[in-house]
Amino acid sequence: MAPTGEEAPLDGAPLTIAQLAEHAGVSIATVSKVVNGRLDVAPDTRALIESLIRRHGYRRKRRAGDSAPLLEVVFHELRGLYGVEILGGVEHVARDHNLGVVISELQGRHTPGRGWFEDVLTRRPLGVIAVHSGLTVEQSDQFRSRGMPLVLLDPTGDLDDEIPSVGAGNWSGGLAATRHLLGLGHHRIAVMTGPAHMLSSRARLDGYRTAMDMAGVPVDPALVCVGGHRIADGRHLTRELLRLPDPPTAVFAGDDGQALGVYQASAEAGLRIPEDLSVVGFDDLPMAEWNIPPLTSVRRPLKEMAVAAATMLVTLSQGEQPPQRRVELATELVVRSSTAAPRATE
Repeated sequence: MAPTGEEAPLDGAPLTIAQLAEHAGVSIATVSKVVNGRLDVAPDTRALIESLIRRHGYRRKRRAGDSAPLLEVVFHELRGLYGVEILGGVEHVARDHNLGVVISELQGRHTPGRGWFEDVLTRRPLGVIAVHSGLTVEQSDQFRSRGMPLVLLDPTGDLDDEIPSVGAGNWSGGLAATRHLLGLGHHRIAVMTGPAHMLSSRARLDGYRTAMDMAGVPVDPALVCVGGHRIADGRHLTRELLRLPDPPTAVFAGDDGQALGVYQASAEAGLRIPEDLSVVGFDDLPMAEWNIPPLTSVRRPLKEMAVAAATMLVTLSQGEQPPQRRVELATELVVRSSTAAPRATE
């Protein structure tokens, strides 16, 4: 009978390439190709070997020369100043350790597609920082089985206890932004989030709801808007909000890009910021100060987050454990000229 990969582990210890080959009924060379990311293996054979690796384990000891002196950074989408801030932090750590930085991009997907992991294995980096991205269970298992360190930076989904991550205080940032607007006297406060499946979107919305609840101000469902982190989303959602019979007097945007969209739609409608509409963004990218008027925004320390993630990755690549596997850096509300008291009592 041909091997199926479903046998029980022999002794619970990770298998060698030779043992994997024996279990799969293939050559050692074929297993080696799969382990090292080569694509010239039949899909069924690759699936069988990956199944064996997941079930039995394959955790070779990484030796000097096994890896290239590289840190790989994968973005779901590389655009704007967000990516610039992240790369600045990673490169700061890479320079200190005489390492290069490789960048890959998922073209808007939050989960890498087929073939991406094999490409990573071919490059043989010390480890991977996944920015604003998630991995499938299979991909996470592949990293673990190869002993390749992985760190999530600004993770989008629920966290895996075994994968280190670095994030920011999204809930506290949403709370601070909303409390600021409430303190100015606003009650009709709209909130814009990113996609509902994203951890940061849910946390910021929860912070908004908590602030409203603590102030005794009911949340109008019509003022809760779900979009994407793009200028166009902020513009479209603001147009919809301004058509309401009782439009908002303030908007808490999901990021600074959305906030710029709010500015654009407000100008189209003949409204002035902050006289007619107060606006708060999130991230506090350099563009926040360039807006007219300058944008009040929740500062997320993106560069510092990247430094923390890259430092954690270097530590893991050296066979050591970082002091913390979950790092959350504080956010801070930076008040500028885009927020003021509402024009009239609501």
